[in-house]
Amino acid sequence: MLWVNEIYPAICGESRFSGRPCTLVRLTGCHLRCAWCDTPHSFAGGEQLAVEAIVDRVRGHGYSAVLLTGGEPLLQAEAVDLMGALLADGRTVILETSGTTGDKLVPLREVPAGVHRIVDIKAPGSGVAPDLIDWEGIAALGPDDELKIVISDHEDFAWARDLVTQEGQLPAATPVTFSPAAPLLAPAQLAEWILEAGLDVGFQIQLHKALWPDRERGV
Repeated sequence: MLWVNEIYPAICGESRFSGRPCTLVRLTGCHLRCAWCDTPHSFAGGEQLAVEAIVDRVRGHGYSAVLLTGGEPLLQAEAVDLMGALLADGRTVILETSGTTGDKLVPLREVPAGVHRIVDIKAPGSGVAPDLIDWEGIAALGPDDELKIVISDHEDFAWARDLVTQEGQLPAATPVTFSPAAPLLAPAQLAEWILEAGLDVGFQIQLHKALWPDRERGV
């Protein structure tokens, strides 16, 4: 059984799947408290559902893509079974995870093959201790995965710039995207910093928030 916070149809707001309709499955629980967290409602609550029941609800929405997010979905070991069942059901499975370590956290390497791992590397402005980052798991990511770094100020940007420009720090085949932490950093400012530094990284805003700026949930 899995603790599920909410399931609803959505538009993917980030990653290479941005703009694609999907079914969003948000699992309950998170071991982090990022300074700019926009989903504190995922920390607790929801209902317990079996893997089969979740897959049935996903089928009911009709979309081929499924976004598994949280909170931190890898805090629940049965998330591995859920991802496997969704893949077996013919779904495109997109996992959003913090890419951190912890005693109860499923390692990135145990995510089923075929799942697109969207890993949010935590910059200093997040307030997450750097020793919690799963650098070993990140190093094993491939071209079908993605790395996202949320930037809240120039200190975060400088940290992320050094990370992507120092050879061997990140897997070469995995695309990297910078995203501004709204409302702490203006998107145009981050775009200018990327261009000034000549960085070969992607830039994205949270599309779902641009589409529904007045809605806090269900986007």
